[in-house]
Amino acid sequence: MTATDRSIELVNTAAQAAADRLAHDIIAYDVSDVLSITDAFLLASAPNDRQVKSIVDEIEERLYKELGAKPVRREGDRDARWILLDYVDIVVHVQHSEERVFYALERLWKDCPELPLPADAQKTRGAAQAHAELSGKSDGELS
Repeated sequence: MTATDRSIELVNTAAQAAADRLAHDIIAYDVSDVLSITDAFLLASAPNDRQVKSIVDEIEERLYKELGAKPVRREGDRDARWILLDYVDIVVHVQHSEERVFYALERLWKDCPELPLPADAQKTRGAAQAHAELSGKSDGELS
């Protein structure tokens, strides 16, 4: 099973919204073969809590305006260190950069195929990869 066209559309729109709000290390995984609860995960980071909230707000607004999608669940608003948006078809994780490195969700999903993202979102890659290289980890492994 692979991610549906709807899931891919949601991922691309959310990734572009995150990139427009200067999120970094945006990546999406097709988790449909290993999870029955969703098709895809989108991960993005920001260097501070205020920017995490701004990214999440932009994703929510864009998905609603352009695709009529509303999250069924939103978690993590209080601290804004890791906010999760559950759209059933996709789950969006926007994390503070420190949480992103600490929890290393990429390590959990590294065996799942990456989904292609819009060019603007692809340009944001690098900070997590640089951290992995500095800490002596191999490609795709974060501490």
